[in-house]
Amino acid sequence: MFREEVEIKHLFFDLDHTLWDFDRNSKLTFQRIFEEQQITIPIDEFLEAYIPVNLKYWRLYREDKIEKTSLRYYRLKETFDSLKYIASDNLINLISEEYIRYLPNFNYLFDDTIEVLQYLENKYHLHIITNGFEEVQNLKLEKSGIHKFFKHIITSECVGVKKPNPKVFEFALGKAGAKAHQSVMIGDSYEADVMGAINSGMKAIHFSQEDKKNEVQRITTLMELKKYL
Repeated sequence: MFREEVEIKHLFFDLDHTLWDFDRNSKLTFQRIFEEQQITIPIDEFLEAYIPVNLKYWRLYREDKIEKTSLRYYRLKETFDSLKYIASDNLINLISEEYIRYLPNFNYLFDDTIEVLQYLENKYHLHIITNGFEEVQNLKLEKSGIHKFFKHIITSECVGVKKPNPKVFEFALGKAGAKAHQSVMIGDSYEADVMGAINSGMKAIHFSQEDKKNEVQRITTLMELKKYL
């Protein structure tokens, strides 16, 4: 697809939910914390309540309506409240800190991540653009063994704004010495990754299991990238 239109030189990847299996690693992190803190809520019941709450607070964070500390605290407090589980502020703050500390220690990647990156690194310059917290994202990349594939790691915190803000993509392009029309963004978020990239003049590939009937190329497995790049 992209080969026929223009020579692509740079690929920018999102990290969480695209290469790094966030849901699986997050579940393992909470399991460890719950065991240590003797929290009796079944982990699947907790996650069923937590995941939509977490998504809500990440959207608020992405829109600069809350700070990082508020995101970390209120996503847990609202979840515990919805489950009628009494959790003190001290416990919530402890879980918040332990979650960030433990999360990079679990490093499941999506199927074929290593193979696909090995294939792509011989043809393109690879980079990361992520809204995740800087102190955690670099550890995830290092401990999962994929840091070596990427020339530049751009976090929203180092830019000062978050995807889909065009400033993030402009900063990333400048850092990589890349031209927008020769660059492709690959990510799971249609709003933050796909539309953010397109609005910045880049091309995009949506990594998603849901067929949203949009006009961009969609893949359901990373291995499909070999067909287009």
